[in-house]
Amino acid sequence: MRDSHPEEAAKEDKAQRAVQAIEVGGRLLLALADSQTPLTLRDLSSRSGLPASRAHPYLVSFGKLGLIEQESDTGRYALGPAALRLGLTCLHQLDPVRVALPVAQQLAASTGHAVAVAIWGNFGPTIIRMIEAREPLHVSMRAGTVMSILGTATGRAFAAVLPAERIEKAMAVALGDPDDRKAPLRKPKAGELQQAVAELREHGVTRAEGKPIPGVNAFSAPVLDHDGEPVVVITALGHRDGFSADWNSSAATAVRNAAAEASSRLGWRNAGTLRPPG
Repeated sequence: MRDSHPEEAAKEDKAQRAVQAIEVGGRLLLALADSQTPLTLRDLSSRSGLPASRAHPYLVSFGKLGLIEQESDTGRYALGPAALRLGLTCLHQLDPVRVALPVAQQLAASTGHAVAVAIWGNFGPTIIRMIEAREPLHVSMRAGTVMSILGTATGRAFAAVLPAERIEKAMAVALGDPDDRKAPLRKPKAGELQQAVAELREHGVTRAEGKPIPGVNAFSAPVLDHDGEPVVVITALGHRDGFSADWNSSAATAVRNAAAEASSRLGWRNAGTLRPPG
């Protein structure tokens, strides 16, 4: 085996040390990002897994960049104005659909099921991407299809986290609902909404079992942004022979995990949990 040139080896070694230094320092920033309150050097050292003597030089450098700041009265450390600028810029640049699509594609690839991605459009839950199943699944869902608000798993996932008043207004113009299901939102439709909220809180997904498409089951879950707002719903569906409707099935678990991952990427700190509607 040919030996590397000493100068090249030194450069590679230096580059490796530089990358490692960034990773080490990044642990401090991530520890501060995960804390709701400023941290003492001791706590920060413990959470990052770095001795205080090793952490301190990083904190000094981060302080010069404005990424962290130290409280003058307590000596505790917190993220600084430069970190805020980075975070705000990241939020402005985030596109929920762009974030959710790769997650949905991975869900389809790993499960073999058809996967739909929907947004809340002017006329209700609207499919914007349909990823075909590994085995043919004959359904009429395609990009642009408007789904029933309370009659589909996709619609129920939105309804379970949006304010009830918004759902009631949407029911009046929802293209995905037949005339007999439109506003006002009174019994039994109010009961259906409460059921959707309950099942999402309990199971983390909403479910369609053989309805509205006979023989086809589906699970849906909302993707939440940093404010806890539902921006996208991810739905997996398949023929009942190969797609169990059990709440603890592999399909339900996969949809829950996919929605939690996308939510986490969008800044939702409590990925896997849901805020109550309203």
